[in-house]
Amino acid sequence: MAKEIKTIGILTSGGDAPGMNAAIRAVVRKAIANGVKVKGIKKGYQGLLNEEIIDMDAHSVSDVIQRGGTILGTARCSEFRTEEGQKKGAQICKKHGIDGLVVVGGDGSYRGAQALSQHGINTIGLPGTIDLDIACTDYTIGFDTAVNTAMQAIDKVRDTSSSHERCSIIEVMGRNAGYIALWCGIANGAEDILLPEKYDFNEQQIINNIIKNRKRGKTHHLIINAEDIGHSTSMARRIEAATGIETRATILGYMQRGGSPTCKDRYWASIMGAYAADILCEGKTNRVVAMKNGSIVDFDIEEALAMQKSIDEYQYQVARILSM
Repeated sequence: MAKEIKTIGILTSGGDAPGMNAAIRAVVRKAIANGVKVKGIKKGYQGLLNEEIIDMDAHSVSDVIQRGGTILGTARCSEFRTEEGQKKGAQICKKHGIDGLVVVGGDGSYRGAQALSQHGINTIGLPGTIDLDIACTDYTIGFDTAVNTAMQAIDKVRDTSSSHERCSIIEVMGRNAGYIALWCGIANGAEDILLPEKYDFNEQQIINNIIKNRKRGKTHHLIINAEDIGHSTSMARRIEAATGIETRATILGYMQRGGSPTCKDRYWASIMGAYAADILCEGKTNRVVAMKNGSIVDFDIEEALAMQKSIDEYQYQVARILSM
């Protein structure tokens, strides 16, 4: 028989992502509507171990849905990767009357949630990462905002690149996944897209493409480079030396994490947050909320972590064809 949930805790862990506040808001208000108390845990698992725990009510999440980042804050926590740290975290939850916990974050955050579940705390994970690299879900909170932020920035760089007849290498985030690079490569009309999942480090091929396109009359050349490949500045120097064409590198960096979330991120973060509160109140534990084929579902955390995700081959081939 599922234990009765009287108090839910919520924390955001790992990298921040636009839409996390919408998720927090939804968890808080849906839990209250279900007759359950809510406590916010500041600074992720580090804040849990430090007992930075506050009471939350409906007013606590007023005027936050449009804000980027996370009102609860986030931090990395090496101590929570240890068995001792995880046991301490579970004991602190019990001390503060937290029966269930919603964790908003990525794969690493899920492992922490899984550990708490094994120590008697009902846990639900929400996919909060701009990288879109969680295998069990088609959507992650923050990706839509991040990719739109990157797209708009790349459009601006492309304008000046075309004016000066340059080659531009623009490095986008994504950790070891190439989804932001792929989407921006297609949406921004890049001539080359370098993805960790596909790039063979054949720089000479890129150089050949630049020279060929210049002979065809193209006045600029846009390369979208994924974070995991990196080295954009040194790559730009090598390309300029080989082609004689002025080449500049732009690293978009953390601007992609910030900013007001898009409608899509606000909407789905809200639906996912409400769903997380509901299934936690039902007594479910060790689950991850996900989107599959447009529907919100949930998976066992262990099952979710075992899943593999790769760049869709058809989408990649379309990107290559459209870049010609």
